[in-house]
Amino acid sequence: MKYPICLFEDNKYSNFLPLTYFRPVYDLRCGILTLREKVLRLLQPGKLILHTRKYLNNFIREENKNHVVNNFVDDKIWFINGRLKLSVDLVEIFSHAKTDELFLSKNEIAAALLSQKSIQILLKNNKDILTDFSDLDCKQTEIDAYLYEYPWHLIQNNGEEIVNDIELISPQFNKVEYPGVHLLNKVNIYIGENVLIKPNVVLDASEGPIYIDDAVTIFPNTYIVGPSYIGKKSIVKANSQIYNDTTIGPVCKVGGEIENSIIHSYSNKQHEGFLGHAYLGSWINIGASSNNSDLKNDYSKIKVMLNGQEVDTGTNFMGLIMGDHSKCAINTAFNTGTIIGVSCNIYGSGFPPKYIPSFSWGGADGFREYHLRKAIEVAKIVKSRRNITMSVNDLELFKSVFDLTQNERK
Repeated sequence: MKYPICLFEDNKYSNFLPLTYFRPVYDLRCGILTLREKVLRLLQPGKLILHTRKYLNNFIREENKNHVVNNFVDDKIWFINGRLKLSVDLVEIFSHAKTDELFLSKNEIAAALLSQKSIQILLKNNKDILTDFSDLDCKQTEIDAYLYEYPWHLIQNNGEEIVNDIELISPQFNKVEYPGVHLLNKVNIYIGENVLIKPNVVLDASEGPIYIDDAVTIFPNTYIVGPSYIGKKSIVKANSQIYNDTTIGPVCKVGGEIENSIIHSYSNKQHEGFLGHAYLGSWINIGASSNNSDLKNDYSKIKVMLNGQEVDTGTNFMGLIMGDHSKCAINTAFNTGTIIGVSCNIYGSGFPPKYIPSFSWGGADGFREYHLRKAIEVAKIVKSRRNITMSVNDLELFKSVFDLTQNERK
């Protein structure tokens, strides 16, 4: 792209809570890549500007030293909605844009090429998020674009996006032979460097591609069905079944049965138990023999609690959404459409509630507040096990999210 690109958040970032407490919406993963990584590969900007909520500002700036954060001084800037499902077709449409042109899809701003004059009006009308474009004197162009609106849309699109991302990445075939490993439809299987696959593993790409990224280890008697992606330095334990439309992010340990789910990064579900139509954030640990239901016994549409309101997902399949740094004990059972906040510790018999506020400690018998000091201590220990040290900005982010979620616990 000729002009700098700004990825921005609008008011619907809140539909993705708790997954967006610790990250902007464009850093959510769908397929192999995050929404931000797709934009970088498709648009290849010379300069990337990251717009995000103010409490995330210092943390995002520290994590993205090569990019600009919340600074909009260029004469012209492309604004791309962080929820946009970008495609080659949209890139072609955007290439013909005029200055001060808004691209809308179903009355939502998908993208805009703005002059500095329009940018100043936009910033004046919007304090923390960029939602109100109404005062801009711009040409409006209606386009056929898809903007993710809820977490289950990421789950539903995951298989298709694995296929699309493989085309974007164009991984090379690894010619290493793996004795005793069965590759079905071998031309659809991509294996990175320094991958260890033990005997009696079946990689079944009959219905879609499989991409095993660098430094992955897969133990014996594992069955993986495409489309699926196993991220860098992840471990797949023995006797695992990973079914179609599943993404395992980098540095994860997984086991048991997983279907049509996204596990973001640095999270573990390494024992027996079922995870289906689920989205797990980062730094999560799922206890042994824990399961989530993703289909109701009466086959009706699944409803979830989101931002204090009941929302109909419009789908028969919806499992577990769990925010960063949350954990559950062995044998935990989650009902269909359960949403768990960040930094929770779930234990005990019986089904816990379908909505659990952030920084909660307990289960079906009741909850108490998980003290901030203790939550931070645990997070420090968990990160140190991956040789990562929590920075001052990490600590401030924890405190900010704790304060933001106070009303949930009331």
